[in-house]
Amino acid sequence: MQMGLASSPRTSFGLVALVLLAVVGPTTLLSQTIPLQAQLTLRPLTRDDIAAYKLPATIQASGGLTTIGVGQPAYFEALVNAAVPSSDILGVSWTLTRKPANSAAILEDSPLGNDVPTFEPSDRLAFQVAGRILLRPDVVGPYAVTANIATATSGTATVVLGITAGTYTGAKACIVCHSGGLATPKFADWAKTAHASIFRNGMNGVASDHYGSGCLACHTVGYDANPKAVNGGFDDVAAQLKWTFPTTLKEGTFDALPEELKAVGNIQCENCHGPGSQHAASANPIQISVSMSSGTCGVCHAALTHHARNGQWNNSTHAVTTRYASGSGREGCVGCHTGSGFIDRIKGSKTVNTAYTSINCQTCHEPHGQTEPGTAAHLIRQMESVTLKDGTVVKEGGAGMLCMNCHQSRQNAAVYATTTVGSARFGPHHSPQADMLQGVNGFTYGKYIPSSAHSFVVEDTCVGCHMQTVAASNPALTHAGGHTFRVKSEGGEKAPKVELVKACQGCHGPGITTFDFPLLDHNGDGVIEGVQSEVQHLLDDLALLLPPVGQAKAELSIDASWSQPQLEAAYNWLFVRYDGSMGVHNTAYSVGLLKASIANLGGAAKK
Repeated sequence: MQMGLASSPRTSFGLVALVLLAVVGPTTLLSQTIPLQAQLTLRPLTRDDIAAYKLPATIQASGGLTTIGVGQPAYFEALVNAAVPSSDILGVSWTLTRKPANSAAILEDSPLGNDVPTFEPSDRLAFQVAGRILLRPDVVGPYAVTANIATATSGTATVVLGITAGTYTGAKACIVCHSGGLATPKFADWAKTAHASIFRNGMNGVASDHYGSGCLACHTVGYDANPKAVNGGFDDVAAQLKWTFPTTLKEGTFDALPEELKAVGNIQCENCHGPGSQHAASANPIQISVSMSSGTCGVCHAALTHHARNGQWNNSTHAVTTRYASGSGREGCVGCHTGSGFIDRIKGSKTVNTAYTSINCQTCHEPHGQTEPGTAAHLIRQMESVTLKDGTVVKEGGAGMLCMNCHQSRQNAAVYATTTVGSARFGPHHSPQADMLQGVNGFTYGKYIPSSAHSFVVEDTCVGCHMQTVAASNPALTHAGGHTFRVKSEGGEKAPKVELVKACQGCHGPGITTFDFPLLDHNGDGVIEGVQSEVQHLLDDLALLLPPVGQAKAELSIDASWSQPQLEAAYNWLFVRYDGSMGVHNTAYSVGLLKASIANLGGAAKK
């Protein structure tokens, strides 16, 4: 079966997928030929996708898992590297190479058009869609799909992906092993999460004032109203029992439900791992999904406007920036630059996984629940103390403690700035916000540099400002606040220009409308400008004292000819620049470091 082509790019593998890559070298050895790289994966499909790409309202959503319910869709995508010209792709031929003996399933045209991009934002930078197809398994068991990709000059590739179809069992089957018996204990921690009680609370009338039958698709196990999806999910059990949604929700409603419905109520193991019938019967880990795709969460958390977490994250820097820091030779980077690498680092794993995954939901949240006291509310993966490279131990920071694990300078400034030879890579690691917020680890010349109070007066530190709530009715939703981690939107066609200064107003007063509000004349030119403008002036003054001396510059070109005093000053210049807040995180410390550097090079703030 030959499928149409798409020029837009796409997503990452589920960890348990059976994936075979067999790439045949270029058929024409031209100097411009780009070697073909191919992948076969499953595309998640969220409610946001359905709305954005004007897909039929009846189309079934999918988490993109390799374990799916009987009658549910597997949206297969064949991907090739984005560097291959789309015009070079001749086509994809598809074969259903494995299915259970009693299955009548066939491959069907995918309902996803060429305007639908691949799912993960970072994958859109690296891959393009060569073809798509749909498989809807009709009985339990293993299936495999093979895609043969042909190009005009870049060669051919054969890629295979296996899936498992099953039926839903409810957590009772998982508890047998995962409550501390034969497998990793997960049940006790999960039982403390909001996921474990959301349907119960909804039925009892305490989850919200608008709880209704439309909530069931995400708040119960295996809910899929499509008549082909008969697999033991909540909707199937409800139909068998002839149960209908109550007209009145009050305390005791959940307890009065039939036990069969309670067993598939709430957000359970199978919502994230897929139906467990085959896994429970065999204890084979291949027959259950463990995915690092954001689609696992997005199938529920991507439904604008009131379920905006994935929509926010899609516009975050975390979603796109770290692919370059993965792969062989990047063992020292992946602990912060990939999701799976960070998880392994936090868990103290001795094996370094260098495969790329974005900094997504599972990176920061432990889906199974509480990992230490006080973290259950938002499933935060890590809130223990953080030690910075100068030895500073940060113990109090609330939810922002998670951010500080990575957002730090990676250097001990007092040692590094005095002993390191200048080069293009000289300076602190990018994003040293934890050091700046705490007012430590700049190069201080042995002096006391004062610090602002943000590190102890802002509740939850980083999170308190960068994850402010934006109303569902605000056009800036998904462009600032929440899981965008942005405190401002620069504006444009799809979003207004906005600065989330509400967190500032609690201390600085309701008159604050911008982060660049006037405070003091820090650069001594006789004019009191905004904080960020004053810090920029100090950066400009310091840059004039650095090679080539006397020339204005927006960037530093550091090499081995720089003197040690110049390098020490350059460290502070880069420290303030890489922090990114232009003095907002810690005005006193930013200003103090820059003034100390200017003075040490014989300059002075402008009069």
